[in-house]
Amino acid sequence: MQKLRIKIIGKKLHDIGYRIPLINKALSLGVNNFNTFNVDLDSAQAVIALIEADDEIIEEFKDFINTSHPEKAVIEKVLFEEYKNNVPPIERVLQSFQMEQWGKGIPILLKISETLDKNTSILKEFKSETNNNFNDLKTIMSKHDADASERVLSIKREIIEIKERLSNVEMAVSDI
Repeated sequence: MQKLRIKIIGKKLHDIGYRIPLINKALSLGVNNFNTFNVDLDSAQAVIALIEADDEIIEEFKDFINTSHPEKAVIEKVLFEEYKNNVPPIERVLQSFQMEQWGKGIPILLKISETLDKNTSILKEFKSETNNNFNDLKTIMSKHDADASERVLSIKREIIEIKERLSNVEMAVSDI
């Protein structure tokens, strides 16, 4: 049984999902005692992993560290050091990671909620303006319909007058 501290040091290691595959690998290997966390070291970012497992599993985990990493990771070096202190149960890192993600997620959800409130207000205003415009359009259309009805009646009267005149002209012409 070994205890190991792994320091992955680089320019871009945080906020790219680096710890998730480490946790998943430890779980897949059946590791009971494991922890991982982000730290800043001088001008570099670091991911620290603590593992306590049989030699075989430690070697497989080291191989994984040396061959697998997130696409956006910029790694400068990886250090493997013997670790003397207790390595916490893996459940603790899962709980800690979950709380960290909630800490990131809740502010985002609150911003989404605020944005939805603003958008709802804008939509209510738009609906009100649309209803006003629709009512204005109905008023214009009803005035247009009334005007059109009056014009049709006027044209019908003119046609009747024209027919009467034509009839009079026909009679006058036929009398000649």
